[in-house]
Amino acid sequence: MMNVTKNLMLHLTKFSVFVNPKNRNLLLLHLIIFIWGWTAVLGKIITLPTLQLIWLRVMIAFIGILAYALYKKTPLFPSGKIVLQLLGIGLIVGVHWICFYGAVKASNVSVTLACCSTGTLFTSLIEPIVYKTKVLWYEIFFGLVVIGALLMIFNVETKYTLGILLGIGSALTYSIMTVTNSIMSRKNIGADVISVYEMIGCWICISIFLFSLEPSTATVSGISAQDWFYLLVLAVVCTTVPFIVGVAILRNISPYTMSLTLNLETIYGILFAFFIFKSSEIMSPTFYIGAVVILVVVFADAWIKSKR
Repeated sequence: MMNVTKNLMLHLTKFSVFVNPKNRNLLLLHLIIFIWGWTAVLGKIITLPTLQLIWLRVMIAFIGILAYALYKKTPLFPSGKIVLQLLGIGLIVGVHWICFYGAVKASNVSVTLACCSTGTLFTSLIEPIVYKTKVLWYEIFFGLVVIGALLMIFNVETKYTLGILLGIGSALTYSIMTVTNSIMSRKNIGADVISVYEMIGCWICISIFLFSLEPSTATVSGISAQDWFYLLVLAVVCTTVPFIVGVAILRNISPYTMSLTLNLETIYGILFAFFIFKSSEIMSPTFYIGAVVILVVVFADAWIKSKR
């Protein structure tokens, strides 16, 4: 576990050395979002119940993150106040993942990822409040455009009401998590330290739900070899490494930029799901029009920020 995590982080570091520092964080952001594009697909492939899946994912990811921090000899004991704040953010991460994978199981990959795009609007409202900055009109406008694209999708996919609501809940909690992680990261707290304590808080949150609702699934036995394989890929490749990198780059990019660019996960995930699940992921033409609108908004935001 430690060697896999260490090697992945090493390759990412080597990759970033040869890139213009100005664009390095954006390139890393796009890379981890491409990786995150597989998370919903893997969540659909793995046959475990939602809470058990997330519970095991977080445990494995925590081991990977802790191993990486110990390998770097990172001091893991910040002040008690910082620890409590990080554990609190971890609880939000737990709710986010419960909503996200609950939406995948209740609907499908395409609907879940499209609903997660509402995070753009949530972040455009939350970030100025937290940082006490001016609200940018074009961020609100882009957020509303994304909401409009989602309304197009909802009008034709009403059979997935529960999945849609859970997907929006996932987007809201992700926005809160991104803004708060940005604050913590800019306090010069190491990304691996942040990740270690947030994984603990996340595991506590999920454990509360698991032992309250599905106590019989709080086990590592009776899981097929195939589920274990995909679970390890999900936990190590799609969670441990991207989580650490994602927290780290929030020192230099805004939560809004991260949230808006995350909409590309929707496009990647829909494409991956279409080729893997075939007919179960075929949606109406209106759905794909909405997805294209979201993609256009992402590039428009990047273009405006480059001009500014």
